[in-house]
Amino acid sequence: MSTNTIMEQEARTAPIKVAEQLAANEQVTKALGEHLREIKPKFVMIVGRGSSDHAGVFAKYLFEVELGVPTFAAAPSIASVYGKQLQLEGALVIVISQSGRSPDILTQARMAKNAGAYCVALVNDETAPIKDIVDVVVPLCAGEERAVAATKSYLATLSALIQIAYQWSQSDSLRQAVASMPSALQKAIDGKPQLSVDALANVNNLVVLGRGLGYAVTKEIALKLKEVCSIHAESFSSAEFLHGPVTLVEQKLAIVDVSVKDESIESHLEQIDNVRQRGADLIHLNQTCDDIHPRVAPLAVLQRFYIDVAAVAVARGIDPDQPAGLKKVTQTL
Repeated sequence: MSTNTIMEQEARTAPIKVAEQLAANEQVTKALGEHLREIKPKFVMIVGRGSSDHAGVFAKYLFEVELGVPTFAAAPSIASVYGKQLQLEGALVIVISQSGRSPDILTQARMAKNAGAYCVALVNDETAPIKDIVDVVVPLCAGEERAVAATKSYLATLSALIQIAYQWSQSDSLRQAVASMPSALQKAIDGKPQLSVDALANVNNLVVLGRGLGYAVTKEIALKLKEVCSIHAESFSSAEFLHGPVTLVEQKLAIVDVSVKDESIESHLEQIDNVRQRGADLIHLNQTCDDIHPRVAPLAVLQRFYIDVAAVAVARGIDPDQPAGLKKVTQTL
């Protein structure tokens, strides 16, 4: 079912926005990749909040798998609240922010720059003050996003990270991944719905499970279920879920299975079968076709989900464009 929501309309523009972004940023990411190969960062620190922080989880798996460089999330309050400076010589710091204006993100970026890190910002607003702090700005090129819940800008963030990983690594496989992204997203849009209104009709609590790069996007899926459907959703690695939280399944817990066909798929499916045998109510979100590059597959799953979750929200009597209690730019200290 198609809705007339701004959220869905914006989500459907992601393939063309990503194609435009890849073309517009080819030279800046090429130069960035050359510089990163020269300086050889010892580690990567990701600075972000909300969806941007979730993109950092994707970056962690991507950079560690493809480049072997340890990657972790920053705690912005270290600089903004505790007033401390980290030891960041030889580090690459990537600041991810749609607005590039949140005070704690700006403070953390200044601290990182002063601490000797090489700083890159992925930002949708190229006029934002973050541009005056970092060494390089990689525009997301998503255009204005009117819906409170981010869709196209989040997918543009993941695509920018894949483009940076390619230009840094010069991997032939990642080059193919970059080239395939717009068509893969469009295939997902043209595919069949996977998240149904009926499956979530009486669900107020659920868990979203994935593995590896698939796990990275489960955090975004859980956030959107909270934001636009008022469903309490928590994200876990399917492996981590078996270490304790699996006891929740005994209460007939609803579980959203996010399956991505990469190196983790065999282990993930074993873990999903485990919770199925324990009596979990499973909802499956899978990549729509087998010929999608494994690094792009999580984006395709998310692309389809964004369209489906807007329909679920409307059916539950919620306006996904203006969720209660939320606003587009959140100012935190």
